[in-house]
Amino acid sequence: MQRFFKSKWFKALLSLFVVLLIGTIYAAVSLNGASPFSSATGAIFEPLQKASSFVGKGFKNIGSGFASRSSYEKQIDDLQKKVDSYQKQLIDYEQAKQKVKLYEDFLEVRETHSDFKVQPATVIGRDAANAFSSIVLSKGSADGIKKNDPVICGNGQLVGVVSKVGSTYCVVSTIFDPSVNISAYEVRTRETGFSTTNVKLSKDKLCRLSGLNRNTAIATGGIVCTSGVGGIYPRDLIIGTVKEVQNDQHDISSYAIIKPDFDITRLEDALIITYFNGQGVTVSED
Repeated sequence: MQRFFKSKWFKALLSLFVVLLIGTIYAAVSLNGASPFSSATGAIFEPLQKASSFVGKGFKNIGSGFASRSSYEKQIDDLQKKVDSYQKQLIDYEQAKQKVKLYEDFLEVRETHSDFKVQPATVIGRDAANAFSSIVLSKGSADGIKKNDPVICGNGQLVGVVSKVGSTYCVVSTIFDPSVNISAYEVRTRETGFSTTNVKLSKDKLCRLSGLNRNTAIATGGIVCTSGVGGIYPRDLIIGTVKEVQNDQHDISSYAIIKPDFDITRLEDALIITYFNGQGVTVSED
């Protein structure tokens, strides 16, 4: 018997009895009209009921969270579509702003060259081997573009000349291409020569006005423009600014290093001159 009183079973029964007794006393004191046994039972199991109710509500909230996931995904998708739309509008705005700037600059050219007919174009490609020597524009024969049409940007800055034409595009050999030779003159002195370049100068985005007299009066800061001779380039397109003047080591002539006033690496839009007075007219020698 003594062993039984010390056993775990007896201790458990004793604990249960004590709990029931406390519940009965609590129920009797509370005077809520319920039987002592039911009150005691309620007092014991009420905390368990509250706990189970709390857990149930938690699972219900989790379930509603999963149920609304699809609506959140839809909202995110709608917001992404709005962001994409705003980005496209911003791109369209920037493109429109650039074209307005292009035409504003060209208005200055039209004041002195009212005969010009032009086609605006966008740069859509560059020469992988030499990004300076040629570019691809977005207009071609379907737009009236033809070989040897000059290309300009800004307020009459010469970019180059069309060397190849497709139906919807054209390739432009720029003034940084060593194969391009342009009859030119310096504005202040009126001295004439021809603008070209070589591989070394092309890498530095420079040109060269060759064929000058050894005692040339051309100086740093002078402006070099097309002379209009040859029928390919109209007169007074800007080639660039004289950076320095040097004597040629191979003969008694001099040459000027020219720095064009535009950045070919950042060029995005240009104007192709499809007609000008004197286009295609050459002067033959007797």
